[in-house]
Amino acid sequence: MLKEFKEFAMRGNMIDMAVGIIIGAGFSAIVASLVADVVMPPIGLLLGRVDFSNLFIVLKEGTVPAPYPSLSAARAAGAVTLNIGIFVNTIINFLIVALAVFMLVKSINMLRRKQEAPPPASSSKECQFCYSQIPLKAIRCPHCTSELKG
Repeated sequence: MLKEFKEFAMRGNMIDMAVGIIIGAGFSAIVASLVADVVMPPIGLLLGRVDFSNLFIVLKEGTVPAPYPSLSAARAAGAVTLNIGIFVNTIINFLIVALAVFMLVKSINMLRRKQEAPPPASSSKECQFCYSQIPLKAIRCPHCTSELKG
């Protein structure tokens, strides 16, 4: 297994991969802030002043009995909670990152298609009598010896 990983790691450029991971970590932090600080507050207002980061269900009460005003209070009391709001935030984070990666891959593929050279001009033609491939400048087919026009 270690040998397979080493082969995989040596195939690509490790510096490029490291830069990608560092940029990805920074991008992930930006997206997390975007979701928590910009996207979710207006959605929470539209849904009746719901704070998604504090949307949870108590599965088992802690040392202090429920209800808990916030997720941090429930955690401090040692309650077991189902953190629905944090899960919704994580899903939205993932969708934004996936959309960004999709747009990046699509633009890279478009650039690659533009950079691909057009196919070279054909250097041969087909004999009209025997349908063999012959050079463009040929005036007689080397296969069937027919005289070619034009």
